[in-house]
Amino acid sequence: MALFARHATGLRLERMQASPQHSGETFINTYPASTPRVVDDKPSLDDFMFRGEDRTPAHPLPTLDPRPQWTRPIDTGLRTTWLGHSTVLLEIDGVRVLTDPVWGERASPFSFMGPKRFQPVPVDISQLPPLDAVLISHDHYDHLDYPSIRELAKLQVPFITSLGVGVHLEAWGVPAERIIELDWWESFTVPAGLTLTAAPSHHFSGRSLHDRNATLWSSFVLRGERHAVFFSGDTGLSPHFTEIGQRLGPFDLVMIEVGAFHPSWGSVHLGPDNAITAWRQLGSGRFLPVHWGTFNLAMHPWCEPAEVLLAKVPEGLVMPRLGEVIEPAQFETAQPWWRDLSTQHSRGCARQAAEFLVLPAKD
Repeated sequence: MALFARHATGLRLERMQASPQHSGETFINTYPASTPRVVDDKPSLDDFMFRGEDRTPAHPLPTLDPRPQWTRPIDTGLRTTWLGHSTVLLEIDGVRVLTDPVWGERASPFSFMGPKRFQPVPVDISQLPPLDAVLISHDHYDHLDYPSIRELAKLQVPFITSLGVGVHLEAWGVPAERIIELDWWESFTVPAGLTLTAAPSHHFSGRSLHDRNATLWSSFVLRGERHAVFFSGDTGLSPHFTEIGQRLGPFDLVMIEVGAFHPSWGSVHLGPDNAITAWRQLGSGRFLPVHWGTFNLAMHPWCEPAEVLLAKVPEGLVMPRLGEVIEPAQFETAQPWWRDLSTQHSRGCARQAAEFLVLPAKD
């Protein structure tokens, strides 16, 4: 099937093997993880299928139609629309970039099984405004989505991604001349004038049992004439955040993954607490959380990342509703809109709020 693993050959393979991140056989993490993996606590298949409370909301999340706002001028030059999970329409200094576009029903190679989205995308791909580029951080199913790429391939825009991921894009209909694969610290400037730089992350890749770490994973920095944005992709905590901030900052906005975490995944996913640490290590920018609120990919309550962030770092936090078009510089105070889903299934949010909003005792 077209959506399964593809393997690079020829000049693409030679370039991949020449990367400092390549061992000669696969890509590797060349930065040490700050949070070691807890192997003894690894979740089982039963955990994924049957355990964990409040992993999905009782009702669809509050959603706005962004299309009327997309037609209006941008006051500050930087505007975002969170469309679910890690999919964001980023408008920066007159350039529109779509990150990790996933419109598919499941983060899976199968249409009948695997993690199913509990929240639809606010708009169809055909309803997006004209794009200047599509950005894809790595090849996991919740970031590289076959039906979405097939639809976006019809657009005459470049696809910027990590080394090796282009083998999938080309197989799915994206012309080779519109695929730009970057190694860490390499840059590409789209015709509209925005420079995208691949940067380190601590993660892994693969779409089957036979292509583990065959392609690279990256974070990205997007810099225009006036603004700069950091996009984490998927990553664990490591010293690369500090280096990225020093080499490619300062940033006006940082989009960092906060959901789908577990103690045994500590070296490859952040979760909200490590995301806060990563934000501080980057050293600048408003904080827009991504990688949550769409798929049931872990055992924690679906709203836990939002509650932790609101309790611990309300300052600098940008928490828009799905489809809400915002300018980070004008965003005021994050509001807990996710608590409005009521009834018994949202009691997990209430418990999370009670746990993380307890005031410290006075001396």
